[in-house]
Amino acid sequence: MKRFIFLRLVNIIITLFIIATVTFFLMKLLPGSPFDEERLSKLSDEARLEFLAKYGLDQPVYVQYAKYIGSLIKGDLGISYYYKGQTVNALIKDRIGPSMLLGIQAVILGLSVGIILGIIAAYRHNTIWDYFTMLVAVLGVSIPNFVLAAILQFYVGLQWGLFPVAYWEGYQHTFLPTISLGVTVIAIIARFTRNEMLEVLQQDYILTAQSKGISECAVLIKHAIRNALIPVITILGPVFVSLLTGSLVIENIFSIPGIGSLFVDSIKMNDYTTIMGLTLFYSAFFILTILIVDLLYGIIDPRIRIHGRE
Repeated sequence: MKRFIFLRLVNIIITLFIIATVTFFLMKLLPGSPFDEERLSKLSDEARLEFLAKYGLDQPVYVQYAKYIGSLIKGDLGISYYYKGQTVNALIKDRIGPSMLLGIQAVILGLSVGIILGIIAAYRHNTIWDYFTMLVAVLGVSIPNFVLAAILQFYVGLQWGLFPVAYWEGYQHTFLPTISLGVTVIAIIARFTRNEMLEVLQQDYILTAQSKGISECAVLIKHAIRNALIPVITILGPVFVSLLTGSLVIENIFSIPGIGSLFVDSIKMNDYTTIMGLTLFYSAFFILTILIVDLLYGIIDPRIRIHGRE
């Protein structure tokens, strides 16, 4: 296990290095500038060089790249061009809270409702419950979350006045964004749980447990559900990360000061350091989530173990 984790961490470092390198040079190839070119053109050559030197842009690209990688090794993502005087680390730290809260709530909502619907649909196969679950799954995947967000804003927020429509002033402002993100998770989890439960319920060990007189509830909890959750855990990592990236639009619709809205704003303003920092943050989060999912396999299913070579 220790050897497996060590090798995965080495692969993570190499992957992040490649992502950081590619992102850095892509930013250099982008047209435009994070600064006001008209204003810079009015400066004298000496003042313009002094201004560029402040951000290290007066040096050759390979020198800028070497300094950037050196800063990353120290955990420094650089200084924002648009948000004057603020580091990218500080910006992410200030914005991570709302995004993580929405993501965690959406995952909890999706898991709790999706697993229950999937189990009921499989246990009541070819009944109204099964058809209802499949309808929810199809609608949840088909309707984009930003369309659902607009519908919730108009009817639930404006027409019915049940929840606040926008802004970030309290916990009640997280309800509509969480539902907008969580419906897709419910649909995905319900579909996967149903399919796996149908397969598991046909296995020989389920029939053996039933023939021994074990109650239906015990068979479902101790045997069927545990084995059916493995594929659900497999997709849970990418789903959770996609919620953070999917919140790019949702956070702008509901005016939530999270990482998603920060990413959109940095792209609009050509804030290269912030774009690179957020890209690296998303990549690191995704890779670490996949590692955690792999480690959870052994906890959910004792048959799955990682052994080192003797």
